[in-house]
Amino acid sequence: MTLAPDSRELMARARADLRMGVGVVLLQPDGLGALVLSAETLNAERLAAARKLGTPVVALTARRAETLKARAYDGDLARVELPGSLGLDWIQALADPADDLAMPMKGPLKSRREGDAAFARAALCLCKEAQLLPAAVVVELDHAAVLAANAGLTALPVAAVSQAALESSPQHPVVHARLPMAAAEAGRLHIFRPEDGGEEHYAIEIGKPDRDKPVLARLHSACFTGDVLGSLKCDCGPQLRGALAQMGAEGAGLLLYLNQEGRGIGLANKMRAYSLQDQGFDTVQANHRLGFEDDERDFRIGAALLKRLGFKQARLLTNNPRKVAMLENCGIEVVERVPLQVGRGAHNAAYLDTKAAKSGHLL
Repeated sequence: MTLAPDSRELMARARADLRMGVGVVLLQPDGLGALVLSAETLNAERLAAARKLGTPVVALTARRAETLKARAYDGDLARVELPGSLGLDWIQALADPADDLAMPMKGPLKSRREGDAAFARAALCLCKEAQLLPAAVVVELDHAAVLAANAGLTALPVAAVSQAALESSPQHPVVHARLPMAAAEAGRLHIFRPEDGGEEHYAIEIGKPDRDKPVLARLHSACFTGDVLGSLKCDCGPQLRGALAQMGAEGAGLLLYLNQEGRGIGLANKMRAYSLQDQGFDTVQANHRLGFEDDERDFRIGAALLKRLGFKQARLLTNNPRKVAMLENCGIEVVERVPLQVGRGAHNAAYLDTKAAKSGHLL
C-alpha cells in the first residue's frame, strides 16, 4: 500500500517509541517475534505487563557485560536473565554505570546461552540509534504480530534493523544560502536531511572551491560543549574555529558539520561519560562502561556529502588517521593530511593523550 510506511520509516518510529518508553515489536519471517523496551525509559507498569507475556532478558553490549562480569555468550552481547524477585531499579542499574563504584555488586548474573540472539542484537542497535543507553528488555513471543496489532505497537522485521546497521542513510539537499561569517564573508551553508529521519547535517562552503582540485576539507563532529560553550575538556571548539580560519585564509574550503555528538552517542550519553571521567576513568574507559565502543560515528556520511557536492579529492584537516582511511575506502582521494593541532590545555591534556594512545590520533 502506497500510504503505508516502509521499513526505514518504521525504524524512525521505533526509535521515537523507545525514547518515550513505548515498546517495539520485532518480527521474524517464521512468525516468531519479540517485544523490546529500552531499559533507560522503561517504567514499572510496562515492565509488569511485559512479564505477563513471557520471560524477559536484559540485553547488554559486550562492553557493558565485561564491566558487570556477565558472560557474553553471544560474542557482541549478553542476554542476562531477569530474576523474578528483581525489578526496574535492578534493570536500570545494569544499564547505567553511574553508581557502579558505589554499588559494584549487581550479581551473580546469569546469561542465557540457548536460542537466537538476533532480537537482542537488533534491540541494542535501535537503542544506540535512539541515543539511549545500549540496554534493552527483550521478551520473545509466539504471536508478536498479534500483540503489535492489539496494542498499537510499531512492528518491523528484525532483518530490517540488521540491514540498516550495515548501511548509511542517503543524504538529500534541503536548501543552501549565502552566509557571511567572521572567518570568511564569502560563505554558504548547505543543509542535508537523511532519509532515515535522523538529524540533519551541514556543509559550510568557504569561497568557491574548485571541484576539479583537492578541496581543503574538515569533517567536524558536533560538540555542543566545545563549539558553543567553549568547554576546556576537549579541543573541538578550537579545531572548528581553526579550520574555518585556515579555509578563510586560503580563500576556499569545505567544513562538514556532522551531527554526531559525543563520537556518535549523543549529548546525554556524552555527559554520562563526563561524569564517569570525574570518577577517574579516561574517555575510552567511560564509553566502554556505558556499553559503547570507543567511537560510534558513521564517517561514511562525510564521504557521501563530499561526493554530493562534487568533490573527488581532499586535503583533509584532521589528526585522526581513521578519517583518512574512511574517505579513501569510500572513494575520496586524500592527497594530503593537514594537521590541526590546537586547543591543548590543562583541562584536556589527559583527554588528548588518551586519544593519541588508545585511538591513534596523531598529536
